[in-house]
Amino acid sequence: MKRYSSDINMVYRVLKKEFAKNRVPVVDLIEAQTKDPFKILATTMLSARTKDQTTSAAAQRLFKIIEAADDLDKINLKELEKLIFPVGFYHEKAKNLKKWPAIINKRFRGAIPSTVEELIELPGVGRKTANLVVALGFNKPAVCVDVHVHRIFNRLGYLASRTPLETEMLLRRHLPVRYWTTFNSYFVSFGQHTCFPRNPRCDCCPVCRYCGRVNVTTKYDFTRKSH
Repeated sequence: MKRYSSDINMVYRVLKKEFAKNRVPVVDLIEAQTKDPFKILATTMLSARTKDQTTSAAAQRLFKIIEAADDLDKINLKELEKLIFPVGFYHEKAKNLKKWPAIINKRFRGAIPSTVEELIELPGVGRKTANLVVALGFNKPAVCVDVHVHRIFNRLGYLASRTPLETEMLLRRHLPVRYWTTFNSYFVSFGQHTCFPRNPRCDCCPVCRYCGRVNVTTKYDFTRKSH
């Protein structure tokens, strides 16, 4: 049996090249345009269960009026809902956004916090969103695991985890730190364009040679670090 103990390095390099060819995910676009932790945080929260095109349009409308967290106090809930409609669960997301200014001012002296543990204190912010904000908003190492990352790492055969949280904890232990701030963008783009949840495009997949779905007898030994 062939062991792919160093394939994570090759997969990363290949997906980095693929990322450059594809449309940039909306959160990366906001990061590139603004370098603003608040806007990255808001966009990431809005993007949950929402297509990138819808998120992008909502973010553009929102940021024409809202420049910082304190500005959320200047409009009422109905106006905020109208700005972000039709993102998924827009009623709940608008309510959460309205709660942010008070918490940010009271708990974090008016600044967007820069750690996962602090960010998840904000309503509507889970570990995936928090990790992405740490990585893109503050350029600090963070392991952001969404459904794409969870699915693809398991599909490749590099780990066998049951939940995104379990995937995050395993990657924190074994994924080279040098990849932490960027791998999510590459894997999300790959999941959106090639490695679909159903009917993945294995026939044109650039990393199929390393994939456990194709090479069903292969299993990555994650007890051996590939640093």
